[in-house]
Amino acid sequence: MLDNQELRLRPPRHRVDSRAIGWWTLQSSLFALPLPIVFGVLWLFITPARFVFGPLFLVALVPGLLYMGVMPIWRYRVHRWEMTDDAVYAASGWLWQRWRVVPLSRVQTVDMLRGPLQQLFGLSGITVTSASSAGAVKIKGLDHATATELVEQLTRSTQAVPGDAT
Repeated sequence: MLDNQELRLRPPRHRVDSRAIGWWTLQSSLFALPLPIVFGVLWLFITPARFVFGPLFLVALVPGLLYMGVMPIWRYRVHRWEMTDDAVYAASGWLWQRWRVVPLSRVQTVDMLRGPLQQLFGLSGITVTSASSAGAVKIKGLDHATATELVEQLTRSTQAVPGDAT
């Protein structure tokens, strides 16, 4: 029988790369800034309607700037990952936080993804898919060399585990 302390969950040990803060800030700016920019341009060029576009500019800008300032740092504090001899697990999210654990005996595929913005920051993401209906474990914001090493390690470890991972 297992001791109760062996069953306690603890946070994964490794943080994602600190460059992920810049990546998430850039991502959030693509979401948060277009509308205030449009209202700002309209405020500049349509003088009779400034009383409308000025407040709209502020209403759109302030929450967008808060989102850009808070979300990346908060996510960086939450996002963690770890691979052990038995499992790979990750913590992710910011407002809604998720912990996912996949036993290595259940791993079906390991994918690495590098979008254009991730490449700009030298980052990669890994998706570990299992037979679980709850979905895959995703670790985003890893240094590319670390991600490559983790994929190789996961591939070696899952090949060493007998069975078809279903």
